[in-house]
Amino acid sequence: MKKIGLLFIGLCISISAMGQTNSSEAKKLLDEVSNKMGTYRNMVIGFNSSLINREAGITNDPPIRGKITLSGEKYNLDYLGNTFIFDGKKLVVINQDEKEVSINNGNLDEEDGFIYPSKLLTFYKEGYNYQMGALKNNNGRKVQYIDLTPIDSNSDIVKVKLGIDAKTKHIYKLTQIGSNGAETTFTITKFKSNQPISAQLFSFDRTKYAKQGYYID
Repeated sequence: MKKIGLLFIGLCISISAMGQTNSSEAKKLLDEVSNKMGTYRNMVIGFNSSLINREAGITNDPPIRGKITLSGEKYNLDYLGNTFIFDGKKLVVINQDEKEVSINNGNLDEEDGFIYPSKLLTFYKEGYNYQMGALKNNNGRKVQYIDLTPIDSNSDIVKVKLGIDAKTKHIYKLTQIGSNGAETTFTITKFKSNQPISAQLFSFDRTKYAKQGYYID
């Protein structure tokens, strides 16, 4: 009986050590990706976004297209019929259909727990545990997945699957699974770095939109 107990304890220690190694490898890869992509002066990313909630019978097909230009903390995001401009201090949301503009102090990412494209490089650094997931072949592209789970058990997000191009060490896909069963997926379709872009891309021209009849809050 004593031998069985010692074997069981040894097995538990071995499993724990494997889990710690797995987590360490996942963090190392995440940091490598974040550091590499963080060295670029800017990034211009095209992406597709899809939403599936099988229980509610919801799916958006075809996927929603978006584009984001990132430079440090600043970004310009076209998504869901809106333009989001963050200059590092305040966020401007331009609703093209309603011709309305709202200006908020703070970042879009701070408004809710949703992982927006502007948060791809940093979201994992706080509030998540992570493990190496599957290595998959996607049309000749090897994609290493990392599974992330929120530390907060009351989070509206129950799991995140982050797909990383094993060759380029660039983020390829992110799937966010909500507590309501909804799965939101961002897939990067175009990626360019260190592009010649104007600083005006990250600033809001109030006069321009006022002249066009936009309501500015």
